[in-house]
Amino acid sequence: QLTPSSFLRFGQLSNVDLNEDIHELETEVPRQRPNEIPHNEKLLSLKYESLDYDNSENQLFLEEERRINHAAFRTVEIKRWVICAMIGILTGLVACFIDIVVENLAGLKYRVVKDNIDKFTAKGGLSFSLLLWATLNASVVMVGSVIVAFIEPVAAGSGIPQIKCYLNGVKIPHVVRLKTLVIKVCGVILSVVGGLAVGKEGPMIHSGSVIAAGISQGRSTSLKRDFKIFEYFRRDTEKRDFVSAGAAAGVSAAFGAPVGGVLFSLEEGASFWNQFLTWRIFFASMISTFTLNSVLSVYHGNAWDLSSPGLINFGRFDSEKMGYTIQEIPIFIFMGVVGGILGALFNALNYWLTMFRIRYIHRPCLQVVEAMLVAAVTATVGFVMIYCSRDCQPIQGSSVAYPLQLFCADGEYNSMATTFFNTPEKSVVNLFHDPPGSYNPMTLGMFTLMYFFLACWTYGLTVSAGVFIPSLLIGAAWGRLFGISLSYLTKGSIWADPGKYALMGAAAQLGGIVRMTLSLTVIMMEATGNVTYGFPIMLVLMTAKIVGDYFVEGLYDMHIQLQSVPFLHWEAPVTSHSLTAREVMSTPVTCLRRIERVGTVVDILSDTSSNHNGFPVVESNPDTTQVAGLRGLILRSQLIVLLKHKVFVERANLSLVQRRLKLKDFRDAYPRFPPIQSIHVSQDERECMIDLSEFMNPSPYTVPQEASLPRVFKLFRALGLRHLVVVDNRNEVVGMVTRKDLARYRLGKEGLEELSLAQT
Repeated sequence: QLTPSSFLRFGQLSNVDLNEDIHELETEVPRQRPNEIPHNEKLLSLKYESLDYDNSENQLFLEEERRINHAAFRTVEIKRWVICAMIGILTGLVACFIDIVVENLAGLKYRVVKDNIDKFTAKGGLSFSLLLWATLNASVVMVGSVIVAFIEPVAAGSGIPQIKCYLNGVKIPHVVRLKTLVIKVCGVILSVVGGLAVGKEGPMIHSGSVIAAGISQGRSTSLKRDFKIFEYFRRDTEKRDFVSAGAAAGVSAAFGAPVGGVLFSLEEGASFWNQFLTWRIFFASMISTFTLNSVLSVYHGNAWDLSSPGLINFGRFDSEKMGYTIQEIPIFIFMGVVGGILGALFNALNYWLTMFRIRYIHRPCLQVVEAMLVAAVTATVGFVMIYCSRDCQPIQGSSVAYPLQLFCADGEYNSMATTFFNTPEKSVVNLFHDPPGSYNPMTLGMFTLMYFFLACWTYGLTVSAGVFIPSLLIGAAWGRLFGISLSYLTKGSIWADPGKYALMGAAAQLGGIVRMTLSLTVIMMEATGNVTYGFPIMLVLMTAKIVGDYFVEGLYDMHIQLQSVPFLHWEAPVTSHSLTAREVMSTPVTCLRRIERVGTVVDILSDTSSNHNGFPVVESNPDTTQVAGLRGLILRSQLIVLLKHKVFVERANLSLVQRRLKLKDFRDAYPRFPPIQSIHVSQDERECMIDLSEFMNPSPYTVPQEASLPRVFKLFRALGLRHLVVVDNRNEVVGMVTRKDLARYRLGKEGLEELSLAQT
């Protein structure tokens, strides 16, 4: 099962010695080549745990809930609103910080390079300018890549796949830590300034989620500070709801699209949804956009004019000039098809590349070298294309920030330079709004081709970077090209305005790569500030999704699958009705008795081969005639807290006189429960008895073993469970269904396929 598939054998890498990385894999993998990590996408990793979205309703929990009166519930509700407001404000401020720093640093870099090029164009020796540009890019990217690769690898990429998994109920290590946020923000600034083909929009979603998780817990484990506020929210249920609010606030800060943010976290994220949550999430998104807007307006010097709602602003599209007619709808649908095909090509190329990276480029130093290589190549490609382009436009009346004259006549600038010599966001807006005739078709064609491959190579590097803006830029370039060729064909009719087609092309390309439908339509509508285009954008995105899904999955789903995460989709596989809970469940189950020896508990928890996280509790009568029926379910984390506080007695018939544990003791240990190895239990204490009845959840969800897989799946997914106990008709435990048992079954090309589980 684990032999590396034969489609990526690169023999020329055999001189690199990567022995030390393979040692932990030696047990299960026959050694093939010392420098290759075998990786197979038909695997599910066992290193990911689930979140406990479902509350454990034990006696402690019920007593606390009964003590809380109506007024106290009101304060909890007010606290929730306060937290959502804080999430919005902080996410907006982080977005402002990123935006302002990027603008200044990138401006500085472009000015230096522009002066250098102007100087050397006059007296020859432009290769020095190329060297300067490539060196600047590579060194900036090197810093950005080093902090990600060596300090916090989770901060790589856009973070959207990780947040998607988190909201789906998978605990990805370190994903919502403060350290991750700091590295993410610095990494994004450095990779955008370093001129890579990346955007700063995707990582905003991750940053918003980290902010939400941090604020709602009222303490930071990275800083070792506990602020003693919001203690009621220290459990997975509440934390996950706040994280979905944070993701929405991130989207709305990035695109100035609060409604799009809510729909994003509904479509991509939360598996559990209710009305109150929607309203709070919308509140957080609105606050986030407003904060960003007001701070940036003050920064730009017009404090009363709230004109920059998001990090990217597509600018206004006038409805009079830019309406569309009924005969254009087939054209839009055709653009959707092209976007779907190009998106599928992008994803397929990126898939091969990521497989290669997982196998060979898994050491941090190699990852940094690769990032620097990509940065230098990006600068070189840009330079060569500017150098070879003879596309000159008059400077009069054009709004170019850094016009490069190069070999053009006086008073003209090189129009290829505006696309490469700018941050990607500015280039997108230029492609949307520059008047017809600003770009030579040849320029656009070459640019699309080169940028497509650059963006594909860049996504998945060890830098924090989003894929939104590059895809919009590729799409806007070929869309504008399409519009220009249409007006050639129709002899310059008024309706073939290239800016409109640039917008549709951008939507088609982005939809073809990430395959979001509902939220993306609304985000594009809000970012352009025009409802007229709602219908064509929706058509384009639907077509792109249908066409793209025919070939290959969306980019984010593909990366989730490549990381072997047990991700549960909305529905069980269509053809899985033939399977029942008996075939799906894991057996044998480790059960505990209601009154159990401490030694037994310690041994079960220390057993590394099983490593279970939930244990059914059965009746502990020594009388064998009685059936050992299911009494409850207790979690590993609860048992660890019990052992840590030494809640046990010498003999079973003694009552517990020590102080009773409160729910607060469990909350204080959350989210990093100590490992069992750190808890010392003496030989005498091993003989004591521990009574689990007030700590276990007395009403766990169960299914009979005849239940079909779709039924089990629906119950598990809708309630966000972590353990589902399978019982027979006498209420005896026969098995346990966890996330991995359900995620194993996936629809492949030939029908239902079962993935195997691996430790790596």
